[in-house]
Amino acid sequence: FRFARWVARRDRFRFFGSRKRRARTFLAMTTAMENLATGVGPVKRERTEIVPVNNQGTSLPRKKFFRARAHCNPLSDSTFPVPLRPDAYDWESHYPEFFAKHRKKSADAEASGDAAAGPYSPPLVRFADVGCGFGGLLVRLSPLFPDDLAVGMEIRDKVSQYVKERCVALRREHPGSYENISCIRTNSMKYLPNFFQKGQLTKLFFLFPDPHFKTANHRRRIIQRSLLSEYAYALAVGGIVYTITDVEELGRWMAEKIEEHPMFERLTEEECKADPVVPLLFTGTEEGQKVERNEGNTFLNVFRRVEGPK
Repeated sequence: FRFARWVARRDRFRFFGSRKRRARTFLAMTTAMENLATGVGPVKRERTEIVPVNNQGTSLPRKKFFRARAHCNPLSDSTFPVPLRPDAYDWESHYPEFFAKHRKKSADAEASGDAAAGPYSPPLVRFADVGCGFGGLLVRLSPLFPDDLAVGMEIRDKVSQYVKERCVALRREHPGSYENISCIRTNSMKYLPNFFQKGQLTKLFFLFPDPHFKTANHRRRIIQRSLLSEYAYALAVGGIVYTITDVEELGRWMAEKIEEHPMFERLTEEECKADPVVPLLFTGTEEGQKVERNEGNTFLNVFRRVEGPK
């Protein structure tokens, strides 16, 4: 019965597919039938070299091992752990070297009798890149602000895993550097207040977010009137919100929503030029570099968190 089934499959493939495919299939099945008839099994070739699935431990991780969809529905239910409150989250697991240095510095200050040192308090994350992608901006921010912790927030599992491994690989290749950046997988539209205390952040980035072109999907956009109050809650007074996109309609959408909110005001052109972060927004991310290669237009909006009405 098994032999007859092979014959039927071989004959069926004679008439379907391209000529080369038919020839390859016919030859492979004929060989398999001969081996089956003579009792000879398939020849197993010995692997002389084991190719690693990833190059972790030798260099930076490669994106081809972390393929993911370009878009994700932020309104769908995702299964990942979320802290009940900000102080319940283990940030030290993301920045072990940074926390160790900060703890040692605090202990030395206490041992020297420095009254201004006070009791030890763990460092807090000050920069958040929402939808960080492959972490290009985090890598550029790390040497620019070595004393501030920055985190990328990415909803896609494979992409967030890539950024984590990228940060670990950079620390391994450059000892003493890139100890202040990491990434967490979460949905910022739902759980941002679960990670950050009131007024904790000083910089919040929304770089090249998903435009969600369809009108029915506009509620999936990361900048919404209802979400801006949460962003204002996490931002300290004087904190900066950076948004940039290559979609003109989305750029207008984000600018209008933020301008209408009473707790944000737009930065002037002079203030934007004086900000060292602004040049990184154009080419600091993979999406920004793609837009530059294609000679596309970008639409930048920078706003400051203000006190707001009493």
